[in-house]
Amino acid sequence: MIEELVVLFVIFVLAIFVGFEVITKVPPTLHTPLMSGSNAISGITIIGALIVAGQGDVVVAKYLGMVAVAFAMINVVGGFLVTDRMLKMFKRKPEVQK
Repeated sequence: MIEELVVLFVIFVLAIFVGFEVITKVPPTLHTPLMSGSNAISGITIIGALIVAGQGDVVVAKYLGMVAVAFAMINVVGGFLVTDRMLKMFKRKPEVQK
């Protein structure tokens, strides 16, 4: 049991480093399309976290599922706000009538 936990923790830490390296190398022109993809992935994460929180037999699993839902929701809402703001930059402003 402890060995499995250590392996999962190592995978988690490596995923953090790989994710950080991948995200920091993204050019600004690709940020909005990638944010849309990230929102879709976070939606899938929310579903998985809800399943874990609902079926958790262990109290820790329920709390971790709840935390995962909260973080994924923050990511989805933030992603939509950033994407909306970026898309508003490309809209034409209404012409002022004289």
